Amino acid sequence: MSARNRQYLLLAAGCLLGIASYASAGDPAPAPRFGMLDPALARSDYIENCGGCHGVTGSTAPAAVPELRGRVGYFLCTPETRAYLLRLPNVAHSRIGDDQRLAEVMNYVVFVLGGASAPPGRLPFDGAEVARERRHALSAANLTDERARNVRIVMRQCNGPASLRSMYDPLHSR
Repeated sequence: MSARNRQYLLLAAGCLLGIASYASAGDPAPAPRFGMLDPALARSDYIENCGGCHGVTGSTAPAAVPELRGRVGYFLCTPETRAYLLRLPNVAHSRIGDDQRLAEVMNYVVFVLGGASAPPGRLPFDGAEVARERRHALSAANLTDERARNVRIVMRQCNGPASLRSMYDPLHSR
């Protein structure tokens, strides 16, 4: 074997060795999707804690609770409507005590169930935001008015569809 062929062989062996050692090091942790480190757990938590009323897929019709599927993402549009989602009584008082875990459930709700209704470039919820907002939980006494007010904001400032009004604003649907 010529010296030149030996050099090519050593170079090829070195490349293969480098590739093999890189592959055996293991893949890095997958990047979180929509702020969810464990999307399967977020979905499971949603089904267990929210799906009974809002439906497993976020579709509730004809029930008298807000439809999430294809709609809830619009509420990410402004800081005020975003905070509203975290202040809802069943969110703020959720039995999921870990703020980051609840953030992941809410990210599942707005980005997966909300789908294309979530405005592009919106950041996912995080534990600090959930902790801050859940201290200001809405009460049953002000929930209907707050929901109607936030729907009006979404429709006026965020190009929310007219169907939001009938789905979320009980005063309009009377």
